[in-house]
Amino acid sequence: MGFRPRMSMLVLTLFEMFFSLGATTKNATFDQNYYVTWGQNRILFFKHEQEVQLSLDQSSGAGFGSRSYYESGFFQMRIKLPDKDSGGVVTAFYLHSNVGIHDELDFEFLGNRPGKPIVLQTNVFAHGLGGREQRIRLWFDPSEDFHYYKLLWNQHQIVFFVDNMPIRVYKNRVVHGVAGYPHRPMQVLVSLWDGSNWATDGGKTKANWTQAPFQAHFQDFNINGCRSNPHSPNKDCYSTKYWWNNRNYLQLNSHQMRELAAVRRKYMTYDYCTDKNRYPIAPVECLEG
Repeated sequence: MGFRPRMSMLVLTLFEMFFSLGATTKNATFDQNYYVTWGQNRILFFKHEQEVQLSLDQSSGAGFGSRSYYESGFFQMRIKLPDKDSGGVVTAFYLHSNVGIHDELDFEFLGNRPGKPIVLQTNVFAHGLGGREQRIRLWFDPSEDFHYYKLLWNQHQIVFFVDNMPIRVYKNRVVHGVAGYPHRPMQVLVSLWDGSNWATDGGKTKANWTQAPFQAHFQDFNINGCRSNPHSPNKDCYSTKYWWNNRNYLQLNSHQMRELAAVRRKYMTYDYCTDKNRYPIAPVECLEG
């Protein structure tokens, strides 16, 4: 009994150590792991390719993607959002299968009018099925400075983080024989685009093009992931030789569970699991037990 507090603290320290290492390693240039996918003339590079700026105007936005696909890992990006009247503007950092049946893990920042909170929407697609949106109000202004947005993906859970704060967990569970968990190789993607038809106030607030161009900035182009071919998946991607598959990462520790509960209590504005209009019967992954 006397050793449990020490063990709990040790697990917490090890977990935070790994995530802190990810936050302080900034040696990869953009070109090493990423390439421009669209909007070539709306991308600028700074600090010897250690920082990228995407721009959006009424004609087009821009985006970039990873050169490799991955089937598990720890993915992160330092992002500073557009600092103007950004209603209708969507900044996205996500993983997408692109080949075959649709799997996807999303961070989507839904811009807003000045003085109003910017909403962060997360979503999970598995086996072609999405509609798993959760939304939180960020407790800081994400346009003032860079913050880390991180995804831990292994065979047991997917965890969304803001800096080191867990904001969402999606568990790999089979309920009543039904499974809905992303397992296909996915590409890391980033984009800045016009979401006026849905993003802010359900599409009531449109992009104010007098404020264009809107600009988002990105840093940290390192990727910790198990490379995999979409047409021939890598069977080693769930091996414990990758640190994110080890037992310390099978579930949140007690400290992180308290943090997650606090975020949900204070900042969550929408959870598909409790939306009875859309889902009179809760999706299987929302069921307890």
